[in-house]
Amino acid sequence: MERSVSGVGVLDKAVAILDVLEAGPANLGDLVARSSLSRATAHRLASALERHGLVDRDGGGRFVLGGRLADLGAAAMAGPSLASAARVALEWLRDRTGESAQLYISRGDERICVVSLESPHSLRTIVPVGAALPMDRGSAGRVLRDEPGARQRGWAESVEERERGVASVSAPVRSSPAQGGRVVAAVSVSGPVERTTRAPGRRYARAVVEAAGRVERELGRAR
Repeated sequence: MERSVSGVGVLDKAVAILDVLEAGPANLGDLVARSSLSRATAHRLASALERHGLVDRDGGGRFVLGGRLADLGAAAMAGPSLASAARVALEWLRDRTGESAQLYISRGDERICVVSLESPHSLRTIVPVGAALPMDRGSAGRVLRDEPGARQRGWAESVEERERGVASVSAPVRSSPAQGGRVVAAVSVSGPVERTTRAPGRRYARAVVEAAGRVERELGRAR
C-alpha cells in the first residue's frame, strides 16, 4: 500500500478493502492483488468488516459490500437533521395508524428509504432502511416528483402499484418558504389492503399530512 492517508494505518487498509469491493465481488486473491495488502492482513480485515456488516459474502463465497453500508449511506444522504426530525413524527404516525411508517428522499429516478418503523401487526409492510424503490410507482414517488394532483391535495395514495396487496398514503415534507418550499422528503404510511382498504387516503391522509407537518416544524426548530 501507499503511505497512510489518514495517519491511522489500519483504517486506511480497511478502506482499501472497501475500495476493491466497490468495483464488484472479490475473492481473497483479488483483495490481495488489488489492495497490495498481505494475504493475512486482507483476510483479517475483510473478516472483521464482515462481522460489522460492512462486508458480506455472495453465493459463491466471494466478498461483497455489506448491507450496513446502505443504511449508513441513506443516513448520510438524509442528513442528521432530517432523519432525527422525522423519527418522532413517524413514531406518532405508526402509533396513530397502526401501520408501518417510512421517510423517503429522492435520488435520481429512485426513492431511498431513510427512516422505517414497522407496524406492530404480524401482517405488515417492511421496507428496510436504504431500500431503493422506483419513483414511478407508489404514493411516495408522486409526492417526491411534486405531481400536480399530489400538490393540490397535499397528499397522494396508491393501491397495489409497487407490490400486490399493499396500499400507501404519502405527504410531502417541504423546505421553508425562504428556501423555496421545495419537496425534500416524503412521509408515508403503508399496509396490507385488507386493513387500509382500496381508498387508503380516506383513512390515513389526515394523519400523514399531520406527520409531515411535524417534521417540517421540527426541521425549522433545528435550523
